[in-house]
Amino acid sequence: MRADRLVSLVLLLRQRGRLSAATLAHELEVSTRTVLRDIEALSAAGVPVYAERGRHGGFALLPGFRTELTGLNHDEALSLLVAGLGRGEQVFGLGSALASAMRKVVDALPEGSQATASDAARRMLIEPETDLLARRAAVDEVPGDVAAEVRRAVFAGHKLRLHYAAAGRPPAWRTVDPIGLVTVRDRGYLLATRSGEDRTYRLSRVLAAEELPEPAERPDHVDLDRIWRDRSTRFRAGGDQVAVELRLRPSRREELAGTALAVLAEAAEADGVGGAGGADGADGADGAGGWLRMTVTFQDARHAEWALWQLATDAEALAPPSLRTALRDRALALAARYDTPP
Repeated sequence: MRADRLVSLVLLLRQRGRLSAATLAHELEVSTRTVLRDIEALSAAGVPVYAERGRHGGFALLPGFRTELTGLNHDEALSLLVAGLGRGEQVFGLGSALASAMRKVVDALPEGSQATASDAARRMLIEPETDLLARRAAVDEVPGDVAAEVRRAVFAGHKLRLHYAAAGRPPAWRTVDPIGLVTVRDRGYLLATRSGEDRTYRLSRVLAAEELPEPAERPDHVDLDRIWRDRSTRFRAGGDQVAVELRLRPSRREELAGTALAVLAEAAEADGVGGAGGADGADGADGAGGWLRMTVTFQDARHAEWALWQLATDAEALAPPSLRTALRDRALALAARYDTPP
């Protein structure tokens, strides 16, 4: 680990010039005291690193110094593979490895191409933390030591002991046979079996993890895409799901489809057909081109109420009656709140 850090320190100084101890510590995710010890080790090994004192001082390399310490380690190579899958490197705890790997890639380029590549990278922003409405992306936080232990067990094919906090239950230890890792919308999942039964664990709910020496009971070859589809189908078919009949403006169709578990039926509404409340005249004023009649499923009644509330007057729940009542009561409570001055 220290050898990799020393290589990264040299590459940072080569590519970015003079840097303070505090900046190096932030980039390498260590303390400033560790950076100072590493600088002494590099100097003792003959690397021409020197200190510049003063307000804008820091550490730098003698001009023209170059070394061939650019070999990628396992985690760095892996981080480059998952980097194209969104923010998988963060979900699986490979963020620092990715930064180190990219420094090595840049350093391995011909000298004339380094500036061009660095400038090109600065002109691309992939999956920022917020969208145009300043809404922050919800990224699961997974402790680095937990992510590393889970990764090791998955790749080594060893059993894994998890301290897991399932929703609505107290944390408990369980031993599983890990199959693979999946990231979906910046949430990480461990696919595993337990006593031969399929299990899916959300990584952010793993409080602690321990790789065991025993080999995991799992097939030699795996199709994670197929396994994930199968488990997703079973998940949507279980629980306290509720089917909802509704009317919807076509402009909100994709938003609803992305929220619901499944769309069971869909058709354009015939002209002149109003909703259950019969107040359709004012709704068509925006020229949306008619309404859709849909039947969709949600995980439970609470999920259905939340989803329809987000759509405001662009949707109308037709059935079940309990959902219409819940939405009406919520709207009346909100209207009452704003009916008088504050």
